[in-house]
Amino acid sequence: MAHRKRILLIEDEEDIASLIKLQAEVSGYKLHVEVDGINGYRAVEREKPDLVILDIMLPGQNGLDVCRKIKSNPELRNIPVIILTAKSEEIDVVLGLELGADDYVAKPFSPKVLFSRIKAVMRRTREPEKKPNVIIFGEFTLDIDRYLLKKGEFIHPITLSEFGILRRLLTNRGKVMTRNQLLDDIHNDDAFIVDRNIDVHIASLRKKLGPSFHWIETVRGVGYRFKEEEAAAQAE
Repeated sequence: MAHRKRILLIEDEEDIASLIKLQAEVSGYKLHVEVDGINGYRAVEREKPDLVILDIMLPGQNGLDVCRKIKSNPELRNIPVIILTAKSEEIDVVLGLELGADDYVAKPFSPKVLFSRIKAVMRRTREPEKKPNVIIFGEFTLDIDRYLLKKGEFIHPITLSEFGILRRLLTNRGKVMTRNQLLDDIHNDDAFIVDRNIDVHIASLRKKLGPSFHWIETVRGVGYRFKEEEAAAQAE
């Protein structure tokens, strides 16, 4: 049987809590209810639920303070929070979102709409953050997705052929790449494609890398090799 997601509702209005609890059961969630801010936060610490629904107007401690405490706690900050507000003023919503709330629903609301928002928030927070697809060497970064060569924040102009050759060398650090292997990375727009074109592109890359040009070694009669990071550092 699939694990049922656990929701903590911090709400002091019994009628609203009952409606949400009924919809939670229909939607396949486990729901626990707390009726004040102090015990609500303690329940978050204790239960570490999959999501918190948090009313703003609460006895003991208001919802904004509870949200602040959740999002400032390293062990709890990744728990998604949806705030409920009965006020028409935008300031409550703005403050809640600035404190780290993931979404908000204004009262009165449809329980079905609330749970559609819950599903969206859970799906969004469950998706892993995509890591940038980059190769870092020394002070340089080769951004694979954006076809950029950067040194710090400075972007070095680089042709598609140079980019392809540098990427091939970097992903095979320490290995010798023949000119024929590197020809695969020459862009189709290059005229008169011969293996000696590689030498021209390598010379251009070395110039752009500046003092780091020695990282690209010439292996006579064979091709080129990008030094291992440790060897390159020693060469400097």
